[in-house]
Amino acid sequence: MASNEVSRGYFLPYQLRWLGDDSRIKIWEKSRRIGATYVQAFEDVRDCVKGRVPSVWFSSADETAGKEYISYCEKWALVFHAAAQNLGETVIDPKKGIKATTLVFANGAKIHALSSNPKGFRSKGGKVILDEYAFHDDPDELWKAAKPCITWGYPLRILSTYNGKGNRYYRQVEDCKKGKLNWGLHTTPITLAVDEGFADKICGRPLGPAERQAWLDAERADCGDEDTWLQEYMCIPVDESTAFLTYEMIAKCERPNILLPLDEIEGDFYVGVDIGRKKDLTVIWGLERAATVKATRVLKIMERATFEMQRQALYEILGHRKLRRACIDATGLGMQLAEEAQKDFGRFRVEAVTFTAKVKEAMAYDLRTAVEDVAVLIPDEHQVREDLHSVRKTVTAAGNVRFDVASSEASGHADRFWALALANHAASDPSGPVQVTSRRRRESLSILQGFEDSPQDRFGASRGSLSGF
Repeated sequence: MASNEVSRGYFLPYQLRWLGDDSRIKIWEKSRRIGATYVQAFEDVRDCVKGRVPSVWFSSADETAGKEYISYCEKWALVFHAAAQNLGETVIDPKKGIKATTLVFANGAKIHALSSNPKGFRSKGGKVILDEYAFHDDPDELWKAAKPCITWGYPLRILSTYNGKGNRYYRQVEDCKKGKLNWGLHTTPITLAVDEGFADKICGRPLGPAERQAWLDAERADCGDEDTWLQEYMCIPVDESTAFLTYEMIAKCERPNILLPLDEIEGDFYVGVDIGRKKDLTVIWGLERAATVKATRVLKIMERATFEMQRQALYEILGHRKLRRACIDATGLGMQLAEEAQKDFGRFRVEAVTFTAKVKEAMAYDLRTAVEDVAVLIPDEHQVREDLHSVRKTVTAAGNVRFDVASSEASGHADRFWALALANHAASDPSGPVQVTSRRRRESLSILQGFEDSPQDRFGASRGSLSGF
């Protein structure tokens, strides 16, 4: 049976495009588990059966991936009616102690699944496959050892999901996109794979557009965090070093069951308000000062709320007897609400903040300092975590600092981040200590002020649901 007839019966369009690309070097930025290694095994068996290559040298990030790859090769050998014997694990370089799982064909061609040790490629020649390349322990050394293997005109294939931006795989993909490398570049996010029948294949039946979207939505929700979705599924590298607030920094400030009803807030109270209307959220964030710690007590999220609804919610909070200061985003849509609040509650209690680049930079850095010092405590809640993590600091060619939201990372437009920054700014001028007058209040403060007693107290012994306003 001709190889093109076999491939049409087994593969989806994005896999067929990979097979049809005869570039000497190909690189694939891909979603996880979409059958990339599976189709690569087909190509390698085909090349061995047709005598195109004497050997294939395959390396993945771990041994189990290599064994899975060899099992795929054995299947394709049967499909091609090619005699092949799995020799199991063999020693291919006694001096260096290099081992490989080897499949040998009747015509003498061999497929070797190596460990991730770069030394395995030394003194070898033939076709090279670097699977999950971004996750190898030392991609640079691996490249130096593997690239010369193809000197005599053999192919090289690179397949991987992303592992941030600080590695050779990311640089190679970028160089392909910029035209600096004349390689075959393939990009297959999970959305494209699903459009071309991937979810249908998993479900074992044709799916309609709504069903495919529901499948994608479920997969995204199950990821738990946006970085996993972006890197493992969407071919979008995420560099944690560019996050203005890292997950680690945020986690140290998270506390379960931290919100309180308005009538139970008894300490000095500070509020930040980020205004939205159609696309963005309106977020009201309230902090209560407890000694040197500012604890989130109110977190009100409003989406597509009318101005009257926003005004009513805000005024209820601004009317709190312990309110010391509120900072309201007076840029664009927030101008009218900020002016009305100043008129009704006084300029000494309400500050209208116009978001200029300098103002945002100052507030953002003040918030980061508070987070680094664990001086602000926040709800242990997914959307809060993702919103705070979504902000990326960039510097323009003119030297101006910008704070942007990473693509697809959070609902809204970092509205929670800026509401918290405004509340933190409002609390920058404390006006007195917290007075503890109730048992529930004392218990609440013991959680906040006892975070230095032990790691368990500091980071929270359990994860709870949100309560309060």
